[in-house]
Amino acid sequence: MLVIVAFVSQKGGVGKSTLARALAAVTAAYNIKVRVADLDRRQHTVASWQQRRLGSGAGPSFEVVSFNSVSEAIEAASVGNELLIIDAPAGTTNHTLEIAKCAHLVVQPTGGGIDDLDPAIILFHELVRAGVPRERLLMALCRIATVGEENAARSYVEKAQYTVLPGCIPERAAYREAHDHGRAVTETRLKALNERADALMGRLLSVIAEKVKARVLAAKSRGRIA
Repeated sequence: MLVIVAFVSQKGGVGKSTLARALAAVTAAYNIKVRVADLDRRQHTVASWQQRRLGSGAGPSFEVVSFNSVSEAIEAASVGNELLIIDAPAGTTNHTLEIAKCAHLVVQPTGGGIDDLDPAIILFHELVRAGVPRERLLMALCRIATVGEENAARSYVEKAQYTVLPGCIPERAAYREAHDHGRAVTETRLKALNERADALMGRLLSVIAEKVKARVLAAKSRGRIA
């Protein structure tokens, strides 16, 4: 049963590709067959990072494939893959809506300032108005400087009635260094930073597991699974 998790954002530089890479690395470590679909036709951030990963020997390995559309990505991954991670282009477009409607979970990273939070909330509002169920939408805090900033940002998003993942990815140079060498934010040279990122990814995996369980139960109720 293919599960689709999409990472979207209204603006660039807030951690979309960071989270997509981390989720892929963590799930691959559990021997889940995962593919990342890089739909950013301009930058191909994850695809370029994957080349560095292969060159450095960082592991575990997983597929990263560039596609022009979400329909292409889903069709190509429908056989053999268990998790499809979509790294969407930044911005609010019809393409973003198409991706959100296809995904079982839509994760949007955001920084802690109002300049990041307001566009993120606006994007989720637009998706809800377009028919994407609110319960599929999840916010994640990235590039956070202090505990106070994390708490304030969490409160701000929750007042807009969207769910925020517990924890955050702090702003650290070691995370960027890891990316430079083809590693995820769960694979830095600093144990404490790896634990911070692992904790956030663990909570995201719990949400994904709940979505999978709900899909299985729904399929059973329709008589599709024995």
